[in-house]
Amino acid sequence: MQYIPNILFSIALIAGIGYFTQNIRKVIRNIKLGHDVDASDHKSQRWSNVFRIALGQSKMVVRPIPGLLHLFVYIGFVIINIEVLEIIIDGIFGTHRIFSKVLPAGLYNFLIASFEILALLVLIGVILFWTRRNVQRLQRFWKPEMKGWPKNDGNFILYFEMILMTLFLVMNATDSHFQSLNSGNIVSQLIKPLFNNFSENTIHVIEQSAWWLHILGILIFLNYLYFSKHLHILLAFPNTFYGKLTPKGQFNNLESVTNEVKMMMDPNVDPFAAQPESTEAPAKFGASDVQDLSWVNLLNAYTCTECGRCTSECPANQTGKKLSPRKIMMDTRDRLEEVGKNIDANKGEFKPDGKQLLDDYITREELWACTTCNACVEACPVSIDPLSIIMDMRQYLVMEQSAAPTELNVAMTNIENNGAPWPYNQMDRLNWKNEN
Repeated sequence: MQYIPNILFSIALIAGIGYFTQNIRKVIRNIKLGHDVDASDHKSQRWSNVFRIALGQSKMVVRPIPGLLHLFVYIGFVIINIEVLEIIIDGIFGTHRIFSKVLPAGLYNFLIASFEILALLVLIGVILFWTRRNVQRLQRFWKPEMKGWPKNDGNFILYFEMILMTLFLVMNATDSHFQSLNSGNIVSQLIKPLFNNFSENTIHVIEQSAWWLHILGILIFLNYLYFSKHLHILLAFPNTFYGKLTPKGQFNNLESVTNEVKMMMDPNVDPFAAQPESTEAPAKFGASDVQDLSWVNLLNAYTCTECGRCTSECPANQTGKKLSPRKIMMDTRDRLEEVGKNIDANKGEFKPDGKQLLDDYITREELWACTTCNACVEACPVSIDPLSIIMDMRQYLVMEQSAAPTELNVAMTNIENNGAPWPYNQMDRLNWKNEN
């Protein structure tokens, strides 16, 4: 009978980690649905971005107040979960605070004191985040796309973190042996008096309940990440590693089209002579669905935390246009999840469902509202690039459907006929230089 708690704990641990692993495999599978691109160059710069942006939070602290709060929550939540290792060992082997017996007393007390201070900072941070979201009601959290699940998801995560940090502190405060040491209990000793009127047996029950709820809560939280925008806790690191390194104003060119243009403009090439085979043209120009995007784009979609910094900086959105870079990423992820479920339901094969990212999720009005200013790319704290998705979908509209707006069609026709976007005869196109 004494081993039943250890067995139950081991079952819960295996089930929690197993379900999480299964879902992460789905994420990886879905990301690999995108076409291949080489993002392995300049490794030193990429690792620098990981340490500077993902670990160092350099783009978060551009806005000092939320940046500082996020830093508390981020560092606190990561470091406090080191304590989970002790809980796992205790749960499997039936020990109690095993690290207090194997680590030097001074080191263990320092770690616990650090955990308690950080737990308090995390608790303060998430309460302030909840206040900013629900009381202060910052505009970027109340955009049209932030309804239903996206709105509730942000609050659920905050509630999770509040509960987990509270359970950790209560667990320490009601651990009579730990409190008797009077070392490392910097915060929990202030909570301990709340339980002075309880019997020793009741306090022990509270301590054990907090212990179980804390570890089970962490396992639930771990598996909740797959369904939540907070998957970025894990994906921010690979996403910043594979982030775009070329200048933000530089767009990708299709090699097949570039070679054709170069050949047409080369005065030494006879257009009527047989030409060597050029790069094979892609099956589709641009993107109309998630499978047409690169795997980096799809990794971006899963990494988006829906913070709205991109949308708050977007000049098109600020002037009332329908474009929201955050919605572009949310729609891409939603469609990718839909495609993934389709594959699961059809034994690993995608069965056409009559839907696509273009029109069914992202409208043409949104795509053409973009000014390509890269403000959204600059603002993203984890190196997400909504603009590349917009440009790929625009390319599909222009090159596959000839569905550009009238103004753009006129400009392209003038370039083709007159060598300039204006409706001037080629002989007159340089007359502007003679004007005063």
